[in-house]
Amino acid sequence: MATHSCPCCQSQQISRNGRTRHGKQNYKCRDCGRQFVLDPVWKAITPEQYGLIERMLLERISLAGIARVLQISEDTVQRYVNPKAESVLEQVEVSAKPKKPLTVQMDELWSFVDDKHHQQWVWLAIDAQTREIVGVHIGERSAQSAKALWNSMPAVYRQCAVIYTDHWSAYGAVLPKKRHRSVGKDSGLTSYIERFNNTLRQRVSRLVRKCLSFSKKLENHIAAIWNFVHHYNATRRRKLVLA
Repeated sequence: MATHSCPCCQSQQISRNGRTRHGKQNYKCRDCGRQFVLDPVWKAITPEQYGLIERMLLERISLAGIARVLQISEDTVQRYVNPKAESVLEQVEVSAKPKKPLTVQMDELWSFVDDKHHQQWVWLAIDAQTREIVGVHIGERSAQSAKALWNSMPAVYRQCAVIYTDHWSAYGAVLPKKRHRSVGKDSGLTSYIERFNNTLRQRVSRLVRKCLSFSKKLENHIAAIWNFVHHYNATRRRKLVLA
């Protein structure tokens, strides 16, 4: 009979129960049935660590980097990220707008999943006044994706907004001609969305160019972008309330 205590019920009615695959002595509690080893290498993730993972996912830190900082395994980080990715809302949340003239800027951002042959373009629309992201779509660089971006915007923008884009032909094929303005980058009329593209690349590690951090799974790639957009819009709404 061993003289150690069960970490679950503190009973001393425990016995040896073989060895683990790592060669460590395994014990079993006779009272509650809990099996355990002394001084385990694996330790449960604390709520504070989960909070740090949540914050680091919004910064330019790869999953491997998060694992190194918190001294946990990459599998542990991935097991946290996968269900989170499945639950991310793929719909913009913005402050309520009255029906009045609005201004939107659109642009598309290159990215890839797994390798550079699998391109995924990030299509974005921003409210030029509030700086909120009001439309998002991730897909190929085509008129179909431009249409999906248009459909992702709240109805008030589709009804009232004047939209500024670059000269990419997909926009002209989809957007209402009377409210679409095709302009050059030197005009400054798409500067806000171009600035947000830079922010997105700086804050989401899998979008950084010439970087070892990239998405291997399309669903996680899309979710990481949406997760940051929700965080960014929530920050913008707080600033609007305080202004």
